[in-house]
Amino acid sequence: MTHKGVVALLLALPLLVGSQVSAAPVRDSYANPLEPTVPDDGTVDSCADPTVLRGQQPGDRYWYMYCTTDPLNDGDVDADGNLVFHPLPMMRSRNLVDWRYVGDALPEPPEWAAEGAGIWAPDVVYSKATDRYYLTFVVTDVDDDVSNEPGCTSDNAIGVAVSRGPTGPWRVSDQPVVGPRRNADGSGTGCDFYWTFDPDVFGDSIGQRGILYYGSYFGGVHATRIEVDRHGMHKRGAAQPIAIGNRYEGANVVERRDWYYLFASATNCCNGPLTGYSVFAGRSRSPLGPFVDREGNSLLAGRVGGTPVISMNGNRWVGTGHNSVFRDFGGQWWTVYHAVNRFDPYFETDPGFTKRPALLDPVDWVDGWPTVRAGRWASDRRMPAPAAQPGEDSRYEPQPVEPQRRGDLLSGPSDDFSGSSLGPQWTWVRPPADGSYGVEAGRFRFDTQAADLYVDNNTASVLTTRAPRRNYVVQTKVRLDLPAAGCCYNFVQAGLVLYGDDDRFIKLAHVSIYETRQTEFAKEVARAPEEYPRYGNTVVGPPGEWTWLRVVREARTTAGGVTSERYTASTRQAGTDWVRGGAWVHHLGDSARIGLVSMGGSGFTADFGGVKVWTLRPAGR
Repeated sequence: MTHKGVVALLLALPLLVGSQVSAAPVRDSYANPLEPTVPDDGTVDSCADPTVLRGQQPGDRYWYMYCTTDPLNDGDVDADGNLVFHPLPMMRSRNLVDWRYVGDALPEPPEWAAEGAGIWAPDVVYSKATDRYYLTFVVTDVDDDVSNEPGCTSDNAIGVAVSRGPTGPWRVSDQPVVGPRRNADGSGTGCDFYWTFDPDVFGDSIGQRGILYYGSYFGGVHATRIEVDRHGMHKRGAAQPIAIGNRYEGANVVERRDWYYLFASATNCCNGPLTGYSVFAGRSRSPLGPFVDREGNSLLAGRVGGTPVISMNGNRWVGTGHNSVFRDFGGQWWTVYHAVNRFDPYFETDPGFTKRPALLDPVDWVDGWPTVRAGRWASDRRMPAPAAQPGEDSRYEPQPVEPQRRGDLLSGPSDDFSGSSLGPQWTWVRPPADGSYGVEAGRFRFDTQAADLYVDNNTASVLTTRAPRRNYVVQTKVRLDLPAAGCCYNFVQAGLVLYGDDDRFIKLAHVSIYETRQTEFAKEVARAPEEYPRYGNTVVGPPGEWTWLRVVREARTTAGGVTSERYTASTRQAGTDWVRGGAWVHHLGDSARIGLVSMGGSGFTADFGGVKVWTLRPAGR
């Protein structure tokens, strides 16, 4: 049967009541990724931006999952071999493990969508007041008479569709809920529209009123009050910002113990095997913010806050983001999110088009803060299944991640910069101009350079010392005299580099990105197949006036004799705890060096307060 035939058949299925369909078996365990079945046509292997909702009407025992518009799998092609795009695929399950594809929510786009517009990032909420479900979604390009700017393709908006049931049929409203947005001061002209993406209505069920979150990197994340009726959803009052621009997207807000937790994703969602997309959290006593992280940094600050919830951990999964958080019937919290298999990152017929399957994992709360699998993050082995129905018990028990502990200080590569010149262990890759650096009062001064270390632009100076051949911990602290806020000093930065060569390194640096200051954790590879990236990045904790940077290198040899090197980043501000970030897998080898960089633009100065290197204490000691 063709995909069109499958969709036509299944669009009738949502009218069936859950009790009319045989129950799925209770599952003791599951394994990532989730693979919803497509009748007579394989599995759903890409389910980006997933959101999960328990059926809210009496007698409905299903869970529902909705995904962004994508092909379902590698074989989802038409007669000409072109990938088929499904506008907001819908899945359902009785046990949160065995999912079944039941059709597409919006076979036809809204009348106010421009031709060829994308339909992205669904969210679904139920209203007790109207006994209706409300599907909000992104339209990436609206008709000219909606934005009043002819020819624009970046005038995106949030739409809504209404249904009596969780899988449709959906009736789309004749106007956006949130239309294309200009700068708050009205200064935007032409096609300069903020990114109006990624809607999320607070809660699974509302009355007649609720709160809608939306937004993305360009323009930031906002919240607005909404009201629903039987025909649609309407804004009520002005929107207010809850996260600064150029940091977050994919907001999801839940309430726990009188706190409201904002989950949001950062960096590039779709960079194949080098995707560093990760989820961070802030919390507030109000659903409208202000949201702050564990250390008290605001998500609206220039040195932007955010506590890591999940990032890559060294297994096959990278790009762990755009999540939806919920609780099972045993009281355990869970998150569904998309990720990228770094060994199978792209659709087979379209290298460069990132495939993003849906994953499921438990969320633990440590001292009031959420973390996936007690800090272990994405699972790649069988896991205890959720308690998906009343009367079931949660089977999951947290096993906290073991901390990485320092061993002995290694004097050879370490330097406290206590003299008046660099020690003999240091050598330059491309020495900088005389007078642009120096050892002064226990610090190494290094003026920022109008140079870079990025793919084919390898012009920056790198101060290096030999890295240990064993597992190690390297740490420095840096003060970069950028203003704490304000735009734009792209991409002035200073920090650590674990340097194989100009095209093979790991970098952890304090960096300016438009109106934000962030800590970028990046990986570059020397060679990659055509259409594959060579550089990828994630972010860790917020920088401070002084920012501590730490990278842990762990090499492991497999049974087949292959050595894999895992590099884990952590950052810290003065007077706070370390914030552990993601882990890149790389192959720098025994000739790698530890380096310092200060680059991305001239006019500023970085001060490094010493470099210390320790052995890594073996696990369990």
